[in-house]
Amino acid sequence: MFDQLLRSGTSIGANIIEAKSGSTTKDFRNFYTIALKSANETKYWLCLIRDTILTNEKENINILITEADELSKIIASIVINLQK
Repeated sequence: MFDQLLRSGTSIGANIIEAKSGSTTKDFRNFYTIALKSANETKYWLCLIRDTILTNEKENINILITEADELSKIIASIVINLQK
């Protein structure tokens, strides 16, 4: 799970950087869409990790889930505005 979390979490930034160097508006939108999917996947892995650990770190993971959710909302807003 931690490996998947690392992959999806780092994919968000990588795809946003790729979007900035995209040659067309369509490329830009597609990379942001992929970043959004990665952000949602990151939330999924964080929730799984939170629900399977037995330590008192659940509150720290909840903070990360909240931040991932906020990031998803920001990226989703960008994707929606690009589709107009």
